[in-house]
Amino acid sequence: MYIVIGSIAQFRFKGINNTRLSGTEVIRQLPKKNVLFVSNHQTYFSEVILMILTFSSALNGFTKRLGPLYHLLNANYRVYFIAAQETMKATFLSKVLNYAGGIKVQRTWRSNGESVQRKFNPSDAGKIGEALKDGWVITFPQGTTTPFAPGRKGTAHLIKKYKPIVVPIVIDGFRRAFDKKGVLLKKKGVDLKMTIKPPMNINYDDDIEVILAHVMHAIEQSEEYYPEKLKNPVP
Repeated sequence: MYIVIGSIAQFRFKGINNTRLSGTEVIRQLPKKNVLFVSNHQTYFSEVILMILTFSSALNGFTKRLGPLYHLLNANYRVYFIAAQETMKATFLSKVLNYAGGIKVQRTWRSNGESVQRKFNPSDAGKIGEALKDGWVITFPQGTTTPFAPGRKGTAHLIKKYKPIVVPIVIDGFRRAFDKKGVLLKKKGVDLKMTIKPPMNINYDDDIEVILAHVMHAIEQSEEYYPEKLKNPVP
């Protein structure tokens, strides 16, 4: 299934736009299970696809660029990603991604465009826990493509409960290059940047709020990274 994803996306990342990778050597140092990647979020699907391609490339020796598609046939690890149910509606791409490792969860704060208040579904947590036992999991703590949106406590609860190795990723350029779903091209020649940082030093006994604050800082979505127009809004 990874080869299908790669065939769809490779040209968009290497031919139409310019992919800039850094920190990919971290990937080769990770265990095959119980790793949680946390990242900021700009489109529904495009950064997930690039992460899958980047992980596979790095494990096959291509640490500075995306490797040829055949390396996807050598994948000896599992990658899952957490996605809201409503974003995984029945399109061809969502079906492919769901089959390749999507974990559909119910948003606790929003449903069908309206604000709601729900408790985190224990069955969702269980699915994510099983995925961590089997491989790597990608999650987006903000749960939205809106920049500098607050992080959701669900990510911190997962970290505290399952004690995974937590690897931060910072992405940029996807919002300029693609539509919100990450399917349609908006602009060509965009630098798509992905920085993979070393695993976080986490105290799993810390409070949920403390863990979440560390995660948000690591993915550069905390207040320290606000652009000036947010720090000093015009009256």
